[in-house]
Amino acid sequence: MEHIANIVTADLDVARIRKDFPILQQQVHGKPLVYLDNGATTQKPQVVIDTESRYYEEYNSNVHRGVHRLSQVATDAYEKARHIVAGYINAAHSHEVIFTKGTTDAINLVANTFSRRFLKAGDSVIISAMEHHSNIVPWQIACEESGATLKVIPINEKGELRMDTFEAMLDDTVKIVAVTYVSNTMGTINPVQDIITLAHARNIPVLLDAAQAVQHISIDVQALKPDFLAFSGHKIYGPTGTGVLYGTTEWLNKLPPYQGGGDMIKTVTFAKTIYNELPYKFEAGTPHIAGAIGLGAAIQYLQQTGIEKIQQWEEQLLAYALEQLRGIDGIRFIGDAAHRSGAISFLVHNIHPFDMGELLDQQGIAVRTGHHCTEPLMDLFQIPGTVRASLSFYNTTEEIDKLVAGIRRAASMLL
Repeated sequence: MEHIANIVTADLDVARIRKDFPILQQQVHGKPLVYLDNGATTQKPQVVIDTESRYYEEYNSNVHRGVHRLSQVATDAYEKARHIVAGYINAAHSHEVIFTKGTTDAINLVANTFSRRFLKAGDSVIISAMEHHSNIVPWQIACEESGATLKVIPINEKGELRMDTFEAMLDDTVKIVAVTYVSNTMGTINPVQDIITLAHARNIPVLLDAAQAVQHISIDVQALKPDFLAFSGHKIYGPTGTGVLYGTTEWLNKLPPYQGGGDMIKTVTFAKTIYNELPYKFEAGTPHIAGAIGLGAAIQYLQQTGIEKIQQWEEQLLAYALEQLRGIDGIRFIGDAAHRSGAISFLVHNIHPFDMGELLDQQGIAVRTGHHCTEPLMDLFQIPGTVRASLSFYNTTEEIDKLVAGIRRAASMLL
């Protein structure tokens, strides 16, 4: 394969892009870092680091209501970030973008407020067999508290949704469907357009967990038409502790506030509180101001690079990785969907994932091992966990070659 310095593909200069990420320049255990744990968190370009630092150095102040200069500058930057996010996902209005702590926080917001207003005994909620715990547990809590029933769309042996079963599940008891766009464990891209169309035909709202999709796939919420969509900043090259809940104006207005406090109110008396308008109704307290501004910078960086170019290179990289990995003796893929993105989960012979992960780490290769917060999925495949390599646009074919060689080296030591 070409050397890393010469990789220019799909109009994407990967060698130049890698220079934008300072952490990628380091060595681990004396070896150049091969970072293949992007599904857990992505690395940050220098522009994001500098943007967050600049906030604290130059205009650190609380947002909204402040009349002094620093507060006005901070508020403008914070609200500009909201507009950047809205533009990235093509939301009809910037007030449909709610800043949260991440995908987990966003899903909890919807599950909590939706169940308080719309769920009762006899109702049901549909999720899928491949959901992350953050799209299972909040709905379990909602169902326990309301008396509703949680129903699960099954998957086939390749890790794809059984859409015929899903369609049959859509009866009059179903009040909401909450599914992942892309599986964090298997990389399966779900047919979310079909899911939304089928649900909407029965006036059932849909929440999409886009934590593993938004950094890989161009998303247009006005074309796709989800009622809610959640993602995390730290998985799209932004700061940790940031995230987004997109909701249509109609649905966000229907839901009661999630938390009470400053900024989510218009007027407060001891007798009654009048809540603020969108989006502030769902943003109680001082937000992660620097983080939101940093998230805006991350998205601008992606926009300047070009999400279509990124998607094209990542698809090439994924195809190359799967081709090379298939040549490893004793490898077993967990999930092998026809349409996939980002993540590859596998086992080699009977080697425990932790042992494989530790030996790869000694070679400077960072992967994720364990159940990936999808324990029900692991139970379905009757395994304790997997090794997961998850890709980004700053990864290279040379790094894939190192991974394959590293797996073979580890297997020779462990078998």
